[in-house]
Amino acid sequence: MSKTLVIGANGQIGRRFCQQAAENGESVRAMIRDESQRGFFDALGVECAIGDLTGEMAAAFEGCDAVVFTAGSGPSTGPDRTLMIDLNGALRSVDLAREHGVKRFVMISTLHVDPLQGPEKLKPYLAAKRAADAYLMASSLDWIILRPGRLTDEAGSGRVTFSQAHSPGGEVSRDNVASFARAIVKYPEPEREYTLLDGNTPIAEALAQG
Repeated sequence: MSKTLVIGANGQIGRRFCQQAAENGESVRAMIRDESQRGFFDALGVECAIGDLTGEMAAAFEGCDAVVFTAGSGPSTGPDRTLMIDLNGALRSVDLAREHGVKRFVMISTLHVDPLQGPEKLKPYLAAKRAADAYLMASSLDWIILRPGRLTDEAGSGRVTFSQAHSPGGEVSRDNVASFARAIVKYPEPEREYTLLDGNTPIAEALAQG
């Protein structure tokens, strides 16, 4: 059985991804920073590996076929953490995935990545995401980049759209992002970027339609 490494597993989308995977019998490994984060994943029966985007994390990649990168420095951190996590941490993850023979890398990015168009406080983050996305796309990995709209905590519907014209609110639930990431990890889709929003089309059907 293939195994997916979830980077940023203790975040809001990462936890949802691991919980859904556990409920569906899928093999995942949660990368956590320290033992204090283990309890949630132990309760799910999800394997954990200690790894730090700003430090040692190579061992977490061993034996994994796919990576889902959903880590983020968060809005309350400064440019230094953004640089180390959202940029350098993402670049190192791409390198380690390649070194360990990972087949697919799913990057959960942002809908808008032009720092010149973003709010002042988000400009370093958007610049980091833009550079990390470009680095992944230029790598030899089988990559997928998800660009979710404004994230909500609404219950997942399992229905999405790839068109902003079909989602006036420009929103997507974190549950739906996690569900779509689980589906695309296994779907034989070539390298592609997806705008991801809540919609009316079941995820499997949306993928089949392209």
